[in-house]
Amino acid sequence: MIQMYCILFFLQLLSFTGASESGIVGGKVAKPHSRPYMASLQFSGHHSCGGILIREDFVLTAAHCKNPQEMTVVLGAHDIRKQEKSQQQIKVEKYFPHPRFTGQHDYDIMLLKLKTNATLNKKVKPIGLPKKDGKIPANVKCSVAGWGRTGANKPSSNVLMETTEKMQFSFECKAIWKEYFVSDHMLCTTFNKKTGGVCQGDSGGPLVCNSKPQGITAYTYEGDCNNPKYPHVFTKVNFFLPWMKTVMQG
Repeated sequence: MIQMYCILFFLQLLSFTGASESGIVGGKVAKPHSRPYMASLQFSGHHSCGGILIREDFVLTAAHCKNPQEMTVVLGAHDIRKQEKSQQQIKVEKYFPHPRFTGQHDYDIMLLKLKTNATLNKKVKPIGLPKKDGKIPANVKCSVAGWGRTGANKPSSNVLMETTEKMQFSFECKAIWKEYFVSDHMLCTTFNKKTGGVCQGDSGGPLVCNSKPQGITAYTYEGDCNNPKYPHVFTKVNFFLPWMKTVMQG
């Protein structure tokens, strides 16, 4: 009985960062359109998750961002509350969550096939993918970005926010997250309260290291996403490159 309670309690500690409660904590306002690959995934005009444009017709995000409602992908945005001339709003033609994603935390990755190709320009541009065998060593600084809230009980940010987090050793994350952290498929980062990092609302956005998206924002500690004792966890992009290639080739 005690074991079952512990398992249930631990499950409650995990939180998909897709719930639109909060976003980048700390950090700063990103230079407008300095991340032309960033996508805001919206339902009924409201931001729900982040995503990244990886081809003119495909956006990469987290599988748990899928919703029964029709999704609109907004590209070329800086202030999502404004109808900026640079913005392109495109419906999703088909959703490709990873076939092994069960609604839990593993295989949390999804491709979105856009109904129409994005018009590529200075403010809307795909980001190149990492190499299949590329490794990011611990302590390398990587950037994260998103449009969510900037802290618990704080209003969401209309403009794109960004900050940096440091790569963490996988064994350290395994020690904390136990069976919920799968080293082959996941990356994790360390951060401090001042500079903060991702939080609920930033799911599907990228962890960019050396100018490549190495991770997709997956989950944090539910009670306090800005608690440095609990590393932030990202889906490891390079592990899924063969699957992505197959999907995108149709």
